[in-house]
Amino acid sequence: MASRTKGKTTMEVGGDGVAVVTIINPPVNSLSFDVLDNLKSNYEEALRRNDVKAIVITGEKGKFSGGFDISGFGEVQKGTRKEPKVGYLSIDILTDLFEAARKPSVAAIDGLALGGGLELAMACHARISAPGAQLGLPELQLGVIPGFGGTQRLPRLVGLTKALEMILTSKPVKAEEGHSLGLVDAVVPPAELLNAARRWALDIAERRKPWVCSVLKTDKLPPLGEAREILKFAREQTRKQAPNLKHPLMCLEAVEVGIVLGPRAGLEKEAQVGSQVVNLDTTKSLIHVFFSQRGTTKVPGVTDRGLVPRKIKKVAIIGGGLMGSGIATALILSNYTVILKEVNDKFLEAGIGRVKANLQSRVKKGRMSQEKFEKTMSLLKGSLDYESFRDVDMVIEAVIENISLKQQIFADLEKYCPQHCILASNTSTIDLNKIGERTKSQDRIVGAHFFSPAHVMPLLEIVRTNHTSPQVIVDLLDVGKKIKKTPVVAGNCTGFAVNRMFFPYTQAAMFLAERGTDPYLIDRAVSKFGMPMGPFRLCDLVGFGVAIATATQFIENFPERTNKSMIIPLMQEDKRAGEATRKGFYLYDDKRKAKPDPEIKKYIEKARSLSGVSLDPKLEKLSEKEIIEMTFFPVVNEACRVFAEGIAVKAADLDIAGIVGMGFPPYRGGIMFWADSIGSKYIHSKLDEWSKTYGDFFNPCAFLAERGSKGAPLSAPLEQTRSRL
Repeated sequence: MASRTKGKTTMEVGGDGVAVVTIINPPVNSLSFDVLDNLKSNYEEALRRNDVKAIVITGEKGKFSGGFDISGFGEVQKGTRKEPKVGYLSIDILTDLFEAARKPSVAAIDGLALGGGLELAMACHARISAPGAQLGLPELQLGVIPGFGGTQRLPRLVGLTKALEMILTSKPVKAEEGHSLGLVDAVVPPAELLNAARRWALDIAERRKPWVCSVLKTDKLPPLGEAREILKFAREQTRKQAPNLKHPLMCLEAVEVGIVLGPRAGLEKEAQVGSQVVNLDTTKSLIHVFFSQRGTTKVPGVTDRGLVPRKIKKVAIIGGGLMGSGIATALILSNYTVILKEVNDKFLEAGIGRVKANLQSRVKKGRMSQEKFEKTMSLLKGSLDYESFRDVDMVIEAVIENISLKQQIFADLEKYCPQHCILASNTSTIDLNKIGERTKSQDRIVGAHFFSPAHVMPLLEIVRTNHTSPQVIVDLLDVGKKIKKTPVVAGNCTGFAVNRMFFPYTQAAMFLAERGTDPYLIDRAVSKFGMPMGPFRLCDLVGFGVAIATATQFIENFPERTNKSMIIPLMQEDKRAGEATRKGFYLYDDKRKAKPDPEIKKYIEKARSLSGVSLDPKLEKLSEKEIIEMTFFPVVNEACRVFAEGIAVKAADLDIAGIVGMGFPPYRGGIMFWADSIGSKYIHSKLDEWSKTYGDFFNPCAFLAERGSKGAPLSAPLEQTRSRL
């Protein structure tokens, strides 16, 4: 048994003969093994008692249930919890005990019923919901499948096509749509929810309303031939969109078995597949990502001091360019009052215009009403001076990367802003200590590094100096959460966490291309690995100006381990600047579709002669696996430096930063998790071998050499490994 209980259920029997079972497991009433054990006991008691006619299941504090508590998988793996037999939860409990019971049950849903929560509700004989409740099966994004009967009941309640859409995209529906689909039987105000569910349960018991077992319904299922066609199409789409993932296809198998051979066989198949997917590498990776993403807001020495976030009401942004306007958009979308400052009317008008365009694109896509658009825009005010900064709670500087300009701005901010005001910079490269050196407010200075476009990209790097106060970090973590970003706290260095880790990514690709590897083959291999695009396509997208400026920072700061390539400067001389000019490493048509350009060879050849390197027969014939290793092992090497220097609090933060900041595939678990799946010994031996052949760019750092020599995990905390080595 587990050493401590996680959650419980309570049961109260009213004078009307309805037993109300309440799930209590904050914050989202997840279904831990303890909750499920309690639930089973309550049900059995309710079925035994003569004074109980019907059962209502609900969740405490306005939330039905956020689903199965996946930390339960960890309990089983550690041996602190005995693994239930295959099908025990979905068949023995939910189907044979709950759904087949001689007393009806009704789910009273408020807030959310996701994953196992919705599956529990679907095993009830009716579902009553409060308006706006989220209903969905998001399991696939965690690497598992709906394992409490969801693959069988959802198609029978909403139809096969809609069920597959909900399962494969992991997207929930609101209660109102659920009602029109047949997933929910009625939508009632929150205050009436429990009473309405009680009445409905009694009506079923007294045969005034139908007694429906979802798993036995067939009226929403298409004829067998049509169902097979729908499933065939779903498989094709899944293979195309997620070629490296097995579990979505395994999930479709369970759905198909249920339709072809009946619900019992389907439930058995679901249970069998469910027990297999938890052992897949991709599942282990996705579960690691799930917990790591929630762990980025836990910062030792900061978030464990009992500090409460201060209320940030008004934020000023300096600079209305692409980044400044994107940050302003993100803030007003979350109801912050924002002042946008520019140097003249023309720039200010352009900045406000960009924010307006960002919101208008939401209106066009039907994601925002005109009324909401106007209300949101009213939160933004323009300014040409600092007078309106006297009552702001935070300033985010987002001007061009010019150190003396930034120093002047911060000196001015100290004069005009109140004492409590947070002074943040969106710099991606400049040392924060230098930015604030003319001020006496070092404890208020922090990096708030957004990624472009700032209102879309989910990562917020919170960069602290040695002087930044813990209170400021706590405040910014809270802002990050409110504007729906994933915040990662990093230390102050060139490139911070993400750009620092990934600078060798493009440089390794240039290194290989100069020595004979086909750049398009590199991009293909990297895309196949799971990145959104390869390094050459990425250079085209960000533009050669940005690529050169970023590379220059790293060449200046880390000259001993950077690869200096002339490929991009030579292309720039011919007015190639990337996608914006329709010519970069690729050629672009009117619809921005990229196609390889045979002309690229001449730039690579010229760069090769200028660099004095020659074609390498080995590198001309690299396999896809070797391309991935030579491109990403240098990234692992730099990530190890970032971790060892204390720039990142924990290795898992680097995993999340790489996933949400650079698009590293989540099903590989993040850069450090992926490296550990390969093994530090192997990575070290390859880097060591390449450094002897090709030079210092590949030279393994001391941290990697130390861990690699013992085969120790790269992600293990620093103290833990020191004691082991």
